[in-house]
Amino acid sequence: MRVNNYEFKRIVEGNGDDLVLVHGSTSDYRTWEKQIGPFSQRFRVTAYSRRYHWPNEPIAEGEDYSMKQHVEDLQAIIEKSDPPVHLAGHSYGGFICLLLAIRSPRLLKSLVVSEPPVITLFVSNRPQPGELLRLFLSRPGTAWSILKFGAGAIEPATKLIKAGKTDKSIDVFGKATLGKEAYENLSEARMNQVRQNLIEKELTGSGFPGIDKEDLGQVHIPTLLIAGEKSPRLFHHLLDAVDEIMPQTKKYIVPEASHISQEDNPEVYNRIVIEFIEKHTTRLDVM
Repeated sequence: MRVNNYEFKRIVEGNGDDLVLVHGSTSDYRTWEKQIGPFSQRFRVTAYSRRYHWPNEPIAEGEDYSMKQHVEDLQAIIEKSDPPVHLAGHSYGGFICLLLAIRSPRLLKSLVVSEPPVITLFVSNRPQPGELLRLFLSRPGTAWSILKFGAGAIEPATKLIKAGKTDKSIDVFGKATLGKEAYENLSEARMNQVRQNLIEKELTGSGFPGIDKEDLGQVHIPTLLIAGEKSPRLFHHLLDAVDEIMPQTKKYIVPEASHISQEDNPEVYNRIVIEFIEKHTTRLDVM
């Protein structure tokens, strides 16, 4: 599919209500390999690789990178489908989905969001001491998790990338995002997917836009919020905040799963997503 002057590779399978899948950082449409088959038995599933992610044209040196562009791409892709659609996003992709829900709620029937890194609900991309102090006074657990993630993942990973130590930066960021055990259990194929989709500006969060709590609170789309049982506490704190702000949410913790719950425990992930979406599907009689 070609939209916004860029060609997107995608997989489209099944019949029924449209369901669009949006992957996270250091990933591409292959993260949904264990969802496409089961989901396509009930829905028309589109899994696409976002701009600059494998096997699309990679980002050119010096080219701008912004989450806003990815939101615009997603909107254009949905508008070429049969909107309104069901939308599911993971991590960075989940953040994109929330921004689209604020911007164009008419395009969506339901929303599934897994651990979006919505740090900018509380602080800026590079939080100043005053911002963190205010957050410590109101939400100390969230503030501590953000501070720990910045100091233990984003800052060292950024320095390592700039020093040309790509594999080491992946190790640092991967262990902070998934947890040490989950990261070390990744297959070689999954690690290759990470390496093929390493984009510095995405990995370090430098392009995260602000997300307004009041705007998010006006999104009345039925929303399923998902976290992995073994994910770092930061993602649980952020998901709890989204759950508090949005008016029509249901939260589910996937057992025996890290930040990539759709890969770690696909049987449970698939079941809860299908059950949720089918409650908001207009054509339940499709095969």
